[in-house]
Amino acid sequence: MSAAARAGTLLSVVVPMYNEEDALPSFAARMRPVLDGLGVRYEVVAVDDGSADKTAALLRDLAADWPELRMVRLRRNSGHQAALTAGLDHAVGDYVASIDADLQDPPEKIPEMLELARAEGLDIVYGVREDRSTDTGFKRWTAGGYYWLMRRLVGRQVPANAGDFRLLSREAVEALKELPDQQRVYRLLVPWLGFPSGEVRYVREERVAGSTKYPLAKMVRLALDSVTGFSAAPLRLATWLGTVAFFTCLLLLGFSLTVYLFGATVPGWTSLFVGLLFIGGIQLICVGLLGEYVARIYTAVQRRPAYFIAEDTARDTARDTARDTAGETGAGLGAGSGSGPGAGLGG
Repeated sequence: MSAAARAGTLLSVVVPMYNEEDALPSFAARMRPVLDGLGVRYEVVAVDDGSADKTAALLRDLAADWPELRMVRLRRNSGHQAALTAGLDHAVGDYVASIDADLQDPPEKIPEMLELARAEGLDIVYGVREDRSTDTGFKRWTAGGYYWLMRRLVGRQVPANAGDFRLLSREAVEALKELPDQQRVYRLLVPWLGFPSGEVRYVREERVAGSTKYPLAKMVRLALDSVTGFSAAPLRLATWLGTVAFFTCLLLLGFSLTVYLFGATVPGWTSLFVGLLFIGGIQLICVGLLGEYVARIYTAVQRRPAYFIAEDTARDTARDTARDTAGETGAGLGAGSGSGPGAGLGG
């Protein structure tokens, strides 16, 4: 899609991808008819998050036959939220939808989201999973615990069971781009904006191909980023733990003096050992929680970019078009200069 065509784009669909070569054919076959059926100008911004498989090559092949498809390839694997940031930064549509390539979130809901946003003047439309029976029991349990905790720490404005499948207006996208956050968690940042919002509910489907890109380690990391990035509750927890430890020590001190006065003391190391473990554990927990916040401050001070662009097919196409135009102009000027009065003088 040329730069001139993108200028009037109504809808951009951002798709972060990491090693999705198995899912790509099914994704394209299902997504393109949905978007073509809208009858509006659109683009699909596929962000290849440093894939180690053939994802980038397949995207180039698909783009040859699908002019609305645009690939933004990152130089290294930067993470799902960073890839989503790159897509939002480069999308040009008046509305921007985000969806994963695994088709667990149905593309058929995007027209419904767009219609709801335009009809009611909404800046945000969340895709809410009302049925997660296709997920494992462990996944449902951990996801439920995550949203329960976030709604209590961050606020009730965080919709339960709403991931990164959503539609944003251009105003909401620009507001997100102005935020200084280095480690972004969009499922919390977007509700924090407080823009008018609505919901579209759907049944979560099974992954079309490949394996999940959110194993337990990444889920834990997301939870830590969510808690430390949006709440000071862990620091207050450290204070409460210290208070509990202090009063526990006072009780043990009183107990020790009472036993000593009644002459019932028995030499031993168990009570001392347990007491030291208790106090030491509390201190380590507090230091660890403090370290999480110091690490976020350290990252913010560094101000390193969340991603680096290795390739943008839209930018490359625009550069080639400009080069061809310049060449044609130069050829025209050269032909014209050979027919002027100076040409006869040279003869």
